[in-house]
Amino acid sequence: MLRRHRRAARLTLEQLAEASGVSARTLSDIERGRSKGPQHRTVVAVADALSLAHDARQQLLELARDARLRDHWTRPTGLCELPRSVDDFTGRAAELAWIDNLVRNELAPGVAVVGLITGSAGLGKTTFAVRAAHAVRARFPDGVFFLDLFGMSQRPLTVDDALGLLLGALGVADQQLPSDIQGRASLYRSLLRERRALVVLDNAASEEQVRPLLPGGGAARVLVTSRRLLSGLEGVRRLVLGPLQLPEATELLTGILGDRSAIDGEPALTRLAQLCGGLPLALRIIGNRLVSRPDWGADELARRLADEERRLEQFKAGDLKIANAFGMSYEQLAPAARRIFRRLAVVPGRDFDATLAAVAGSTSVEEAWDALDDLVDLGLLLDGAAGRYRFHDLVRLFARDRLQQEETAARRAALVDRTTSWLLRMATTAGRWFEPAYGRPGVDESGLVALSSLAQAEAWLRVNVDNWLGALRHAAGSGQDEAVLDCAESMHWFSDRWVHGSHWSEVFTLGARAASALGDLTQHATQLNYLAWVHGIPPGDPEAALRCATEALSLATRTGATEQIAWSNHYGAIALRKLGRLDEAIASASRAADVFKAAGDADSYYSAVNGLGYCLLEAGRHDDALERLREALALADDKDSGMTPSIAAHLRPFTQAHLGKCLALLGRRADAIAVLTEVSAVDEQLGPSYWRADALERLAALLAEEGRTADSRRAYTRAAEMYGAIDDSAAHRRCADRATAEP
Repeated sequence: MLRRHRRAARLTLEQLAEASGVSARTLSDIERGRSKGPQHRTVVAVADALSLAHDARQQLLELARDARLRDHWTRPTGLCELPRSVDDFTGRAAELAWIDNLVRNELAPGVAVVGLITGSAGLGKTTFAVRAAHAVRARFPDGVFFLDLFGMSQRPLTVDDALGLLLGALGVADQQLPSDIQGRASLYRSLLRERRALVVLDNAASEEQVRPLLPGGGAARVLVTSRRLLSGLEGVRRLVLGPLQLPEATELLTGILGDRSAIDGEPALTRLAQLCGGLPLALRIIGNRLVSRPDWGADELARRLADEERRLEQFKAGDLKIANAFGMSYEQLAPAARRIFRRLAVVPGRDFDATLAAVAGSTSVEEAWDALDDLVDLGLLLDGAAGRYRFHDLVRLFARDRLQQEETAARRAALVDRTTSWLLRMATTAGRWFEPAYGRPGVDESGLVALSSLAQAEAWLRVNVDNWLGALRHAAGSGQDEAVLDCAESMHWFSDRWVHGSHWSEVFTLGARAASALGDLTQHATQLNYLAWVHGIPPGDPEAALRCATEALSLATRTGATEQIAWSNHYGAIALRKLGRLDEAIASASRAADVFKAAGDADSYYSAVNGLGYCLLEAGRHDDALERLREALALADDKDSGMTPSIAAHLRPFTQAHLGKCLALLGRRADAIAVLTEVSAVDEQLGPSYWRADALERLAALLAEEGRTADSRRAYTRAAEMYGAIDDSAAHRRCADRATAEP
């Protein structure tokens, strides 16, 4: 416009400069756009020299004023500068790729691109966001801005102040700031609309704090970090940070340590990384402690951290302290949620549901649900499938520390006792569901989860195994022998449905100790017989099984407990068979069968006859074995035999598996295939077991001999899967190789 007016006046730059008193250089800069916002007095002098009419003069003055304002708003300020990134940043490759894709993404007009990064304290959200912002900085020529919203402090940054800081960083002078939030937010959105800028809003407190700080669309991008889930924010892309995997955690610790990592050695650093639970803040603290104390060894620090009672206090280095990070989240909770959080430290297992949280927290299930939601929202709990919740290991230690600091010793003891008692009563009641004649007089089910089926009872016992097993340990350690024995005894029938559970040895060992402490010789023998059964499960420990059965026999003989004498002989026979002492095994199995038959115990007699048949089979007496196995099956099939139908249905497949092997050894391949095929179709509810895997492997071999290659491969594949499920790696590889071998 200035050029047009000058030319209309037929003036050169030099002539206009002489008439206005403004240098020719300044006039040239204005005309070429180098000086976009000239001073008011300069423009007035030029307008006077040009003798502009009123409207033309006013237009020139207004254009210059608007340009000056734009210049104020766009000049670099140095405010909200992005912090530096750390040079030992490690991992998060997939998450960085997610950020890269986010900033490239183009949405519909008017739709803002916003990435929300959430996660609990110590996961390195800020460090990650800063690293990501530096990585994509070249794509944002109009600036990358960082603002800490102080969401975890007692006084988070107000929206008004946040907008003021961001507008200042975008070049708006203080005197140009609108006085109201709506005006500031509108100006903020208008400035971002046409700019390729990235704004990092760190440590957000709430949706209300963040919403006015989001752009209204255009080229700008925003990253928000928060410990809270901010689930009310609409139209944002969500990224949840989790702990680092062990290799990445070890790599980060190694990077922090630098050259000294070679001295400490990989095993010690890996152990330290494990104890840090994959939390970058914990790794940073431990790494800094080692770097600042050259005489310390990683092994020694790992030993200190191994002590759970003192582990939390070891995570501090200078002004870094992991308990402070957790404490900021804890302080955000309402008093009721704090109480439930710290009391959840008494839960013995890895995870829990709202019902157990209510028991531990001394509250209603409804209040527990509300507290659990708040705890998940702040990252103090992790939620999983089917309404289960769990602590990070270090957060659990923080909860325990809060419990010790804020509850009296008497209150803590009462909390543990109540939670332990509830878990034991619940486990005992659930276990009783599997007894042939369910229930017993006087069972106190008040306050327990209502179970209405075997499936519900089994589901509860399986999913809560860490909790009721932890309660059993506590009860055993505190002399609650009757409760321990009652719980262990209730697991007898259920253990048959979870044969390869790794905990049965401990359960029945604690049961045997409780019975011994109570002076109950018969129950002591009973629990030892259960232990003999556990040690007999393949791959097993037949020597330990024989010791348990022998001790049980001695105790049962002293008290005249005929049933336990028979079971001792039965389990002793299994151990002797596996030790290759077949004549002794046959004799012991025969004694068991005779006692059970004389007692009229059809269920137990079936087990003894089946066991005797297997001993005869292993001894090469195939015809005798066939006779005994068929006798057992006839009992199961005879409705008038006196067997409990559920027990007959449960035990029959075991006998069929032995029978299939026997028929195969007798050269009756077709009959063996028919029997083993029936076994392979047994209800999957029985779960994986060695005898089912063995039957499938034997069937696969027989099918291969028949030239039925495809059927054989399928059987080998199923056998491999089942061996894998029971952790028999050698058998798994063997069957897997045969399933894929060339015919």
